Amino acid sequence: MHGFVLQAIGSGATTATGLGRRMGTTKQAAAKSIEALERLGYAERGVDPADARRKVVRLTERGKDCLHRSALIFDDLRAGWEKAIGADRLRAMEDDLRKVVPADPMRIDAPGWFGGA
Repeated sequence: MHGFVLQAIGSGATTATGLGRRMGTTKQAAAKSIEALERLGYAERGVDPADARRKVVRLTERGKDCLHRSALIFDDLRAGWEKAIGADRLRAMEDDLRKVVPADPMRIDAPGWFGGA
């Protein structure tokens, strides 16, 4: 679960409300995820420079490093898939998957997996 939250924060969900919307959860559930990531040193909260009433969450260097490492691991996995089935078949599979996966923001609730709200 933390990986999904890290990715959502890294892609711009900077408030508990925005994170909840992106993840398909409540603001309260998002706040609990943020608290967990703060305790682990992956995220930190601060005041929005444009609006002092607004609390923003951002990744720490440790959080950014975690995302970077996960991207490297995925690249290694993808290279293995390419070696196993070839570049053309892998590209075709990825194209097909893009056609059946909704282009909406990432959601981890069941309706989101099927393209619903």
